[in-house]
Amino acid sequence: MQLNIKELPNGIRIVHQQITHTRIVHCGFILNIGSRDEDKELEGLAHFWEHMAFKGTHKRKTFHIINRLESLGGELNAYTTKEKVCFYASILKEHYDKAAELLFDITFNSTFPTKQIEKERQVILEEMAMYRDSPDDSIQDELDELVFANHALGRNILGTEETVSRFTQQDFFDFISSRLDTSEIVFSVVGNITFEKVLKAIEGPLSQIQAKHTLYVRSGFHDYVPKRKTISRDVTQSLCAIGRPAYSLHDPNRFKLYLLNNILGGPTMNSRLNLSLRENHGYVYSIESSYQAFSDTGFFGIFFGTEEKTLKKSMTIIHREMERLRSKKLGSTQLHMAKEQAIGQMAMAEENYAALMLVYGKSLIDHDKIDPLDVIFDKIRSTTAEQIQEIAQEIFNPVQLSYLIYTPN
Repeated sequence: MQLNIKELPNGIRIVHQQITHTRIVHCGFILNIGSRDEDKELEGLAHFWEHMAFKGTHKRKTFHIINRLESLGGELNAYTTKEKVCFYASILKEHYDKAAELLFDITFNSTFPTKQIEKERQVILEEMAMYRDSPDDSIQDELDELVFANHALGRNILGTEETVSRFTQQDFFDFISSRLDTSEIVFSVVGNITFEKVLKAIEGPLSQIQAKHTLYVRSGFHDYVPKRKTISRDVTQSLCAIGRPAYSLHDPNRFKLYLLNNILGGPTMNSRLNLSLRENHGYVYSIESSYQAFSDTGFFGIFFGTEEKTLKKSMTIIHREMERLRSKKLGSTQLHMAKEQAIGQMAMAEENYAALMLVYGKSLIDHDKIDPLDVIFDKIRSTTAEQIQEIAQEIFNPVQLSYLIYTPN
């Protein structure tokens, strides 16, 4: 299907793909700014901004923002990651112009009312308390802190109680002004609408945004040191997280690691870790490995929970599976099946049009292009068994892994 891309004089880009067999349009702003871009004393500000975008603009109060699309059966949402803030919506195609106008308003015209900051501060503090009560979630962020020690990538996206408690209205304005570059903003649209209609609703308002190019440069991560940490927590089973830095968004090895990770502990039931620990031994309810790429580095991790008495045995099995991939090349049939599985997963993911809309926006920001899925498939299919083994030898090197374990009190 054809992709349409237009760059405005101020650097903001618009990307669109028409899908004719749906009634829905998915659209959103993807901004190349995230929690890693905060100064340490402002930890959690990007996430707080995500919340505050719904709390008032120059012409709307909270109720009018929330009610604008939901009264039409649509959805308005947002999220924050280490490197992105996204504001997006899904709506019937006949109401696209309302969604585009609202998204523009909350993205560029938020006023961060002081009274709303105080209210939302309490909401976020409650969110942080809920997060602490969920060890499955908190262990992933604490592993980030262990792996990316003394770096912004290791900080919790939610921030700390101390930082969240002192944010002011001016902090939001200063953060956005110093970090947001108009060339790092994409408005993405996927759905049953023509490019002409997309532009008619959004090109005019976006063209009024003054071009802004910040001198800010992200601080890179260096000097990784493997660590091991055990914490006594109020948990009923031992929780374990294993991780290390990995390849960046711009590393050609990232597709090979994606494939390798899928083989080891990806989201499918036939991953090696799931078959070994759950199906063969019954040691875990779930186990999964993950790979996440950032602009200058990446993260590989394994997460699972097990009874305290089977923790050591589980760790032994995990290391055995990683060592198998390091020491023995995949057979031709194994490699072919792994490739077809990964390609099938990607193809099914393309059917999620809301997610596809966000992928387009992030790809334009990160790579200045959007590769057709067939190009990515070719990269997967061209991967050799020797290359998979080389990646495994590097990423699964046991002396380069960090360990975080929660043990029951």
